[in-house]
Amino acid sequence: MKKLSASQERILNYLKERAQDGLPPSVREICRATGLKSTSTVHVHLKTLEENGYITRDAGLNRAIHITGEERSSQVPVLGKVTAGLPILAVEDIEDRLKTKRKITHPRPGHADLVGGMKYRFDDLRNSLERSSARETTMRVAVGAVAKRILAELDIEIANHVVVFGGKEIDVPENLTVAQIKELAQQSEISVVNQEREQEIKDYIDQIKKEGDTIGGVVETVVGGVPVGLGSYVQWDTKLDAKIAQAVVSINAFKGVEFGLGFKDGYLKGSQVMDEILWNEEDGYTRRTNNLGGFEGGMTNGQPIVVRGVMKPIPTLYKPLMSVDIETHEPYKATVERSDPTALPAAGVVMESVVATVVANEILDKFSSDNMEELKEAVARHRDYVKNF
Repeated sequence: MKKLSASQERILNYLKERAQDGLPPSVREICRATGLKSTSTVHVHLKTLEENGYITRDAGLNRAIHITGEERSSQVPVLGKVTAGLPILAVEDIEDRLKTKRKITHPRPGHADLVGGMKYRFDDLRNSLERSSARETTMRVAVGAVAKRILAELDIEIANHVVVFGGKEIDVPENLTVAQIKELAQQSEISVVNQEREQEIKDYIDQIKKEGDTIGGVVETVVGGVPVGLGSYVQWDTKLDAKIAQAVVSINAFKGVEFGLGFKDGYLKGSQVMDEILWNEEDGYTRRTNNLGGFEGGMTNGQPIVVRGVMKPIPTLYKPLMSVDIETHEPYKATVERSDPTALPAAGVVMESVVATVVANEILDKFSSDNMEELKEAVARHRDYVKNF
């Protein structure tokens, strides 16, 4: 292997230290830890380390950095194929790591620690902490990857991006396609489509970390090319927007969901909200606007699905709030675990995955098929029917 520079040695040593936590660091964390000021410089050094066999990286994943020759304790492999009778398997064995973790008796405000201990009668709140961890969403992202593959075969596009960072709204250019949103968000380290705001938001995140605090925000997922009529108005539990809302709010730390204009509807008149219906020979039925986020009566109307979820700030604070020891009932500062100032970009990946899963399930329920060719034909016939309705 090629001899490393001093900066590359520092980066490699830091990566090895962080590997013990089970979560590789972000590029900006590497900057802070090694004294390097430029993320571009870190990217160059990481590329050199990768080319010389010191590390491996997974394309498209910000934190997927692994030390060559060491166990990938933080990677959950997805195995198997999408064929009849063969399951998809995602396994991570963390039992030995958990045995070395300290006992927790100081619950964190805003987390499942205390109530989980009460419900399941734990004397060590780590049992609640670990089981309620967002690591659970790894499984949902794995399932979502399969769902997105199905959607792509049907010319259905999906993308996510962050629209609010801790109260700072991101200006989104009008009339962006789903493909453009996806491309711009993937070019951003923080999953925003407005590159002019990127550095400002990064600096804000760094400031929040210095303060020992965390921030929440809002993530938007957009699905384009969705067939008309997914979901149904005939029963409360068959409305597709309701199914998506449940899936989004089930994501760790998500506290609310809205479609289209969402809660702004409560401040507007009906004439300002409803989407006028249009028709032309090329497209069939369309809408002049998409204020309702692609839904009418719990059913898709052919417009893009636009859904936003709000994520609360991460409850693990380096400037911990007051709590109570469950053994002595005396006041203590809450437990401090390894944490980030925000998890919004990662949460967007999870949200996109759960939305894709719900939509894919709905398509498979509506269109009878035993293979992809039959499914494509059924969807194509349906699209032709609604266009000429």
